[in-house]
Amino acid sequence: MADADSLILHHFNASPFSEKIRLVMGLKGLNWVSVTIPAIMPKPDLTPLTGGYRRTPVLQIGADIYCDTQLILREIERRHPSPTLYPNGEAGLAWMIAMWADRAFFQASVPIIFGAEGFNVPEAFKRDREQLSGRPFDTEQMRAASPMMRDQWRGHVAWVEEALEASKGDWLFGDKPGLGDISAYMNFWFLRNAYRPGYDSLMAPFETARDWVERVDDIGHGTVATMSSQEAVALAGQCTPIARTGVDEQEPQGLREGDFVSVSPDDYGRDPVTGKLVYSDASEIALEREVPGLGTLVVHFPRVGYTARRS
Repeated sequence: MADADSLILHHFNASPFSEKIRLVMGLKGLNWVSVTIPAIMPKPDLTPLTGGYRRTPVLQIGADIYCDTQLILREIERRHPSPTLYPNGEAGLAWMIAMWADRAFFQASVPIIFGAEGFNVPEAFKRDREQLSGRPFDTEQMRAASPMMRDQWRGHVAWVEEALEASKGDWLFGDKPGLGDISAYMNFWFLRNAYRPGYDSLMAPFETARDWVERVDDIGHGTVATMSSQEAVALAGQCTPIARTGVDEQEPQGLREGDFVSVSPDDYGRDPVTGKLVYSDASEIALEREVPGLGTLVVHFPRVGYTARRS
């Protein structure tokens, strides 16, 4: 039975960003709770928890809601530091790899997949992704761009191949897997699962990277229980947010504890979440929200990739 300390992941199976979190659960040998959410809007049991944030995945721990894989991974590491995500001391560089994988590498993966498989995509999914991105979901345009994106995708794989060969170990930074491996792997998983012929073709020259992908596969997902989204919402209403407060004195915009602040992603899915500022540092910003029927929740966001402003 889930409780206030349970790691509750709101996700869906085909989400490549969720796969990063699932693998970290496996890497750390954790017990966690899976809540399956819709791949498209509406998400009636998720957005009340997040205050409107709609991207996947979201981690719930009691009445604390963690948005974006960047912050989810930091919080899991903070609460469950062993085995560490930085086994070879590569913390800062691993976060740089994570941002590269989430943006540049991911942006090459999307048109390859949907340029080939777009005819299988339901119209409701296309409309949802247009709303999410603010741009047309044009599969013909993706098809036209796919050859150039295949060039780029191969270039990203070549970087991984070179890093593996230089590491003198089985992993990007040596003899133990960590955040860098999990982050870089996401796009291999995404292309392989969504468009296997494209994956096989592009990966053919890269034996070292192919072997590494198999090793990451073997990490697994830890020990998983399930609960419904309605049960997760009810649990949030029964819990109290963690007592972690304090605003960085060097906060660049001069934000102060108690200010009402809006936070939103800076790339897509820019639905703002507004609340009372209760915590901030260089990596995180947290907003307290009063939610009818649930009480007080705190929603946590990363700083890199997100904008914050007084509301």
